[in-house]
Amino acid sequence: MILAQVIGTVVAEAVAVPALHGRKLLMVRPVRPDGTAVTPTPRLAIDTIGAGVGDRVLVIDEGNSGRQILQAKDAPVKTLIVGFVDAVEVGGRVVYDHRTGDAQETKS
Repeated sequence: MILAQVIGTVVAEAVAVPALHGRKLLMVRPVRPDGTAVTPTPRLAIDTIGAGVGDRVLVIDEGNSGRQILQAKDAPVKTLIVGFVDAVEVGGRVVYDHRTGDAQETKS
């Protein structure tokens, strides 16, 4: 799984692959736990959870898993958004909290 930030939406009115018909496509950028970009190259992901721009999400980037989730045995899919990230803690310190959108110290 990959930690990512949703950075945009993609509109494709004519989709030739039945498994993708009616699915929302989002641009995601893989990020480190603190939110800095891992790579400047974004990825196109199929949204399965109702995510939107600005959300921190969990992404699966493996075709077989994606096809199983979509129940589409022959679909050409690879990258799917499968979960929202509530918080990220590293070394006892919260480096991301969705309620504030930034770092917060962990209380003992």
